[in-house]
Amino acid sequence: MPFTQATGALAPQSALGYQEAIFPQVSRSFALTIPQLPPPLNTAMTTAYLLCRIADTIEDEPTLSITDKQHYEAAYIRAVLGEIDAQPFCDELAPLLSEASSPAERALLSQLPRVLEVLQTLDEPQQAAIVQCLRVMCPGMGDFQRVVGLQGLETLSELKRYCYCVAGVVGEMFTELFVDFAPELVVHQERMASLAVSFGEGLQLTNILKDQWEDRQRGVCWLPRDLFARHGVCLLSLHTSTQPGYGPALTELIGIAHAHLRRALDYTLLIAPERASLRFFGLHSLGLAILTLRNLHRRADFHSGSQVKVPRGLAMTTISTLRSLGGDNAGLRALFDRATRSLPLTSL
Repeated sequence: MPFTQATGALAPQSALGYQEAIFPQVSRSFALTIPQLPPPLNTAMTTAYLLCRIADTIEDEPTLSITDKQHYEAAYIRAVLGEIDAQPFCDELAPLLSEASSPAERALLSQLPRVLEVLQTLDEPQQAAIVQCLRVMCPGMGDFQRVVGLQGLETLSELKRYCYCVAGVVGEMFTELFVDFAPELVVHQERMASLAVSFGEGLQLTNILKDQWEDRQRGVCWLPRDLFARHGVCLLSLHTSTQPGYGPALTELIGIAHAHLRRALDYTLLIAPERASLRFFGLHSLGLAILTLRNLHRRADFHSGSQVKVPRGLAMTTISTLRSLGGDNAGLRALFDRATRSLPLTSL
C-alpha cells in the first residue's frame, strides 16, 4: 500500500525543487553521482539519501540523550509512515538540534514534510525499499547508542552488525531501486543484494578508520575491542597511533575493508556497461574508498582524518579514469588490482 503523509499545501514541484536544492548542501560524494542518474531513479535515490541523512542527524546530535534519540528515531519512522503528522514532529525536534548539526542538516529536518511529499510520488516498490531501509537503520542505530563509548564495540562481529545497520542496509536499498529502474538486473538481484551488503560495509569501515580520532574527541569509538586486544591494545586508554600494537590492528581492519571492496567491484560489474551512470555510481564510491585505504596504510601514524583525505586533484583524476574505463571490465579489474597491490587483504 502507498505510504501517505499530510504535508500541507506544498505543490509537488516546490517539494521536488526544495529536495534538489538541499541535496548538495547535505551530501558530499553522493552529490556528484546521484544527480547524474537518469530520471526517475535520481529522484528516488535523492529522496532515499535525504531520509537516511535525517536519521543520521538524529543519531549524531550530541545534546540528545540516548533515551531521547530512541524516542525521536521511533517517532521519525512513524512520521515517514504517515502514522503521525510530520510537521509537529519537526517543530518539536528541530529546536533541540545544536550547532554540531550543520545549518543544512537542521534545515532539512525542519522541511521533512517536503521530502515526504516527494516520497509519496514514487512508485510502491521504491517507497517500500526506502521505508524498509529506515526500519532497519533507525532502531539499529539506537541499539548501538546504548553501548558505544571510548572502549569501542565488544567484538568484530558487533562492528560488522553496526556497519550493516548504517550502510549495508543502504546497499540493499539501492539495489532494490536499481532493479526497479532496470528490470534486466533481476537475474542478478540475489547476487547483487549479497554483494551490496559488503559494498556498504566496506565504505562504512573505511570511513570509521579515517574518522576514528575525530570520533574519539566526541567520546565515541567504533573499533572492535577483541581485535585490538589480540594486538595488546586497550581501546579505552588509546591516545596515539604510535602505541605498540595499534599499527598491526589497523592493518588487519584495512585488510577487511579491502576484502569488502573487492566484492563491491564484483557488484558494480554485474551492471551492464550500457547502464553507464549506474556503473559510475558504484565506481566513484569504490575508487575514493580504495584511495583512502591506501593513505591509511601509508600513514598508520595519522592522528586526523584530514591527513588521509584524498586530495581533490587525485580524486578528479581517478574519476576521469573510471569514466574512461566504465564499460571495460578487464580494464577496471586491472586498475583495481594495481591500485590495491600494496594493501593488506584479510579473509572474510
